[in-house]
Amino acid sequence: MTTSDSTDPAVSPEHIERIKKNMEQVEQLSKRLMDVLAQKKSHPTSLDGPNQELFARAATAYWSEMAKNPAKLLENQVSYWGQAVVNFAEAQTLFAKSLEGEGPKVMDEPKPADRRFGNPMWQSNPYFHYIKQQYLTNAETIRNAVAEVEDLDELDKRRLGYFADQIVQMMAPTNFLATNPDALEKAVETEGQSLINGLENLVADLEANDGELVVRLADESAFEIGRNIATTPGEVVFRNEMMELIQYRPTTETVHEIPIVLFPPWINKFYILDLKAQNSLIKWVTEQGYTLFVVSWLNPGPEQAELGLEDYVDKGFLTAIEAAKSICKVKQVNAVGYCIAGTTLCLTLSLLKQRGDTSVKSATFFTALTDFSDQGEFTPFLQNDFIDGIEEEITNNGLLRSYIMARTFSFLRSNDLVYGPAIRSYMMGETPPAFDLLYWNGDGANLPGRMAMQYLRGLCQRNEFVRDGFELMGHTLHVRDVTVPVMAITCETDHIARWKDCYRGVQQMGSRSKTFVVAQSGHIAGIVNPPSRNKYGHYTNTDLKGDADAWMEAASFHEGSWWPRWEGWLSKRSGKQVEARDPGDSQHSPLTPAPGDYVRVKASRQATS
Repeated sequence: MTTSDSTDPAVSPEHIERIKKNMEQVEQLSKRLMDVLAQKKSHPTSLDGPNQELFARAATAYWSEMAKNPAKLLENQVSYWGQAVVNFAEAQTLFAKSLEGEGPKVMDEPKPADRRFGNPMWQSNPYFHYIKQQYLTNAETIRNAVAEVEDLDELDKRRLGYFADQIVQMMAPTNFLATNPDALEKAVETEGQSLINGLENLVADLEANDGELVVRLADESAFEIGRNIATTPGEVVFRNEMMELIQYRPTTETVHEIPIVLFPPWINKFYILDLKAQNSLIKWVTEQGYTLFVVSWLNPGPEQAELGLEDYVDKGFLTAIEAAKSICKVKQVNAVGYCIAGTTLCLTLSLLKQRGDTSVKSATFFTALTDFSDQGEFTPFLQNDFIDGIEEEITNNGLLRSYIMARTFSFLRSNDLVYGPAIRSYMMGETPPAFDLLYWNGDGANLPGRMAMQYLRGLCQRNEFVRDGFELMGHTLHVRDVTVPVMAITCETDHIARWKDCYRGVQQMGSRSKTFVVAQSGHIAGIVNPPSRNKYGHYTNTDLKGDADAWMEAASFHEGSWWPRWEGWLSKRSGKQVEARDPGDSQHSPLTPAPGDYVRVKASRQATS
């Protein structure tokens, strides 16, 4: 049975018997499920939601408002009751029409379309129509109640709104088998095999994550690092306990004298910039005639728990810069930092400024935050109850384990990255897609405990880098010490490093040469946007004196990728043409071909206690 013939007569008794027989396999899978759940490693409960004080304050504020204005409460209740009655009446109408033999009647949809409810049965079947309409009514009522709470400070109200919305998303009828027509239809059509496959997928995901439910987003068997992703030719020319430094092979006869050293974030793997030849920024840079070095960070285990930001700066940034200078026999490099590595590149530039070291000629930042005064969508997770929970997790395990970060990021887009994939995998029994970006997204890394707390407390919570200064390596580092020419690439719909927050940080840098670009799309797609695709454009404006809204209002829009614009900016700061360089030199013999060994290390999910 398919969606199109869902009104056919009931399935045959033989068909039902086959379904029952298939369901007997559930018993064996249930045993595996119980076994893996029994082995689940614990984590602080404060990481699962806010402390009860937030909800208590919200309830107090809500009822205080209602006590002052009881007519408002009555108005809200009457409105809710009225809509609930309308929903029931519509369901009755549909049911009556079906009894009269008129066939399914499609109800008008006054509200914007929701792709979760794409199945025609949400409109034509009385049962599903009522469930959907009542869910939407309940969701609207909850959101309105949150919006109307007045005696609550702005921070608590933002947090309350986020967690209330998470409850709304979690309770969607599509998330439950009995109220998901797509899943029910497929179960009948496949004689229950889709549910067996789905349970297999669920158990496999739990087994892969020590009992933690992390929805697998991609078919991991479809990809192999170094075979069909991260394939740009190069060599690891340096390795220490923090990172491998990859020098990529030239593709032109001559190259710019000054090399590029690119620092990716260590929350994920560097090959987001080298997924495949068609969209590889790494490959494209070599084709423009540059010597390119890229850092591949160590994926830390418990033995690296005490690594701090000073280790990333000293044994990562400074060491990579010195190695690139030595290999290329130059006095300066052009540095690039992506996301948290861009933030840390700013710390490094402040340190170099205070030391009088001019090793970095220019700096490019990809979606990098330096001013955390507005924490955006991360506000719910950067308050003390959550950070205290992370600190407890780190005390117990030494690390901020990868799945905790992955879960946090995923719930910022829960329908796309949690519930939608879970429905397809666990209810529909589908194999996750062979999608390289989603494979990379699931290939996360742990964070050393010490470094994570320095970042969360000092930078995110206390915003020290733009206030009184961030203490590191015997120096008080400040954003105003960033005085080299800078180019900042931000992304219009980025919810991780919002472009307006990036803009505010760039404004406070001390450089007299600042170029600011807003690319269309988000944190990844806005950066991985090759010119050949001609998909996303970008905005520019040389005037950075006003606020972000004024900048955008006066900005010029340009079709196509920002990559060529960046290359034009970079070429002016990259020196003369010299003979192309093969990877390494007499002091830095190639150790292993790109993408190296560190990138292949999977994140540890096991607790140490």
